[in-house]
Amino acid sequence: MPRIRPIDPDAASAEQRAAHEEHEQHHGRMTNMKRTLLHSLPAFHALMEWYTLRDSVRPFLGDRGATIFSHAISAETDCLICSTFFRRILIDAGEDPDELALDEREQLLVDFGRRLARDAKGVDDALFTRLTNQFSSAEIVALTAFGSIMLATNIFNDALRVDLDGSLEPYRRQAGARVSAE
Repeated sequence: MPRIRPIDPDAASAEQRAAHEEHEQHHGRMTNMKRTLLHSLPAFHALMEWYTLRDSVRPFLGDRGATIFSHAISAETDCLICSTFFRRILIDAGEDPDELALDEREQLLVDFGRRLARDAKGVDDALFTRLTNQFSSAEIVALTAFGSIMLATNIFNDALRVDLDGSLEPYRRQAGARVSAE
């Protein structure tokens, strides 16, 4: 049960409705997380910058790389909503999120994402050197900021116990399933 109920668009303020409608036009459906964020428009706008950051990493990661990175972070924090959201993307693309076939660069994204989620201070010199061998300084900054906002959405969902959207239910990870690339 959620700690804070999502905003009902019919009972929302004019500003909340406008943010809701604008988001739907540009990014698709409003999830339970997004409707919960609408209680605070600054919070909504801050976490919706995820889309801006995702768009900034897509040119050098591609869609699959951005998804793998986000999934690694969300799986590591065990955020039901975020990990299931990225499982859906992977499954709908014909992949098994529990047994991903990763190349060296994708494994680096998984390693970096999981390290950020587990202990950002644990990004050691060896991992950072691997990053600098693959990405420019500007790309590492964008990737780290993207990972940071991904973590923020995980924290938000878990702390407020936001309900999993019904459309994601079929994509839930089965209890006991092993996550690949650990």
